[in-house]
Amino acid sequence: MDSKIKVYIAGPYTKGDVVINVRKAITMGEVLASYGFVPYIPHLTFFWHLVHPHEADFWYEYDFHWLDCCDCLIRIPGESEGADKEMHRMINAGKPVFLDLVSLVEWYKENRGSGPG
Repeated sequence: MDSKIKVYIAGPYTKGDVVINVRKAITMGEVLASYGFVPYIPHLTFFWHLVHPHEADFWYEYDFHWLDCCDCLIRIPGESEGADKEMHRMINAGKPVFLDLVSLVEWYKENRGSGPG
């Protein structure tokens, strides 16, 4: 049985409106799940941070651990130093990075079969 592809969602968090950025990431996660992928949405730590705030470095380190567990990354458009660092980490690990859903689905079809999961 083929395991499902775990997709890390990288995108703006603090640049612009945090709530809108979190919403965009959750929406991307929902779309990915509807295609059969298993999304990881680092923006959900927003809620953890509301209850137990941490410095930015805590969250970057936390997210990097999850990056290592994911098969690929999709980048939501927008300015973000953190998301750019996440992209570079994945590229350096030899894992694919996608700038849109169409490219991700095409990559999956070419490399894994007819569809996710």
